[in-house]
Amino acid sequence: MSERKVLNKYYPPDFDPAKIPKLKLPKDRQYVVRLMAPFNMRCKTCGEYIYKGKKFNARKETVQNELYLGLPLFRFYIKCTRCLAELTFKTDPENTDYTMEHGATRNFQAEKLLEEEEKRLQKEREEEELNNPMKVLENRTKDSKLEMEVVENLQELKELNQRQANVDFEAMLKQTRKEQEEDEQEMKAMLEQAQHRRLLLDSDSEPAKPRPGATAPTKPTDILQEDPQPQSKRPRTASWERSVGKLSTRAQLAGLVARRRQQPDPALENGPGTGGTAASTGSLPAAAAAAATSSLGLLGAYSDSEGSASH
Repeated sequence: MSERKVLNKYYPPDFDPAKIPKLKLPKDRQYVVRLMAPFNMRCKTCGEYIYKGKKFNARKETVQNELYLGLPLFRFYIKCTRCLAELTFKTDPENTDYTMEHGATRNFQAEKLLEEEEKRLQKEREEEELNNPMKVLENRTKDSKLEMEVVENLQELKELNQRQANVDFEAMLKQTRKEQEEDEQEMKAMLEQAQHRRLLLDSDSEPAKPRPGATAPTKPTDILQEDPQPQSKRPRTASWERSVGKLSTRAQLAGLVARRRQQPDPALENGPGTGGTAASTGSLPAAAAAAATSSLGLLGAYSDSEGSASH
């Protein structure tokens, strides 16, 4: 049984590779390759912009009768993405670049134009130096002067780098942080002084006013001893007691009235003959005392009614 993957093929004894016919292909044959646009271009037919890096299925061929140091040049054919017009460009090994041939214009060639201008100036300078020896001396003097300026600038840059290398950045950061902390402390001190002065001025200009709310009791049991009356009614009773006096108790009012002592009736001492007049005159002090007691009772009742109304 033969192998599934054959590595060695059978060659008969009379095999002659020279007898194998060769495939003749044209020299200008084309291959289909996948490539990206090597530069920015604009189609001449429709004005469509084709940016660098856009992918195309291009046809590749060898340029006939054009060589650079024995290296062949290749031409590529692509189509515009909008109008399908054919665009062609070829390789430029001399400048390691590509050259636009047909169907579009290349954009952003500033760098290439600058290089071409430098090459032109260099070529003109070489031609002048060949025919004029004084021009050679002037150009050398200019070059030496320019080189000295470049060396001086380079030396200045080196010295600047050395100065920066000797700087201790950690110490600079610590010093900066320390200065910031000192500034913050100074600002806090100034603010505290300003607040203290403002408080002193306020205390000198206006006396301290007590708050309208009741002060907090110093002991938990002081709440039970406080007056349950509302705050709005207390000032009224206090002002009444300061102006008139407290009239709610009869004992205090009784001390204000002094009862007269009953003098001995002379009629009783003289005899029974003047009993009627003595009785009438002796009954006057008792009537006055009864009247005073009744008036005191009325005043006490009035004061009690006023106190209950105020409460």
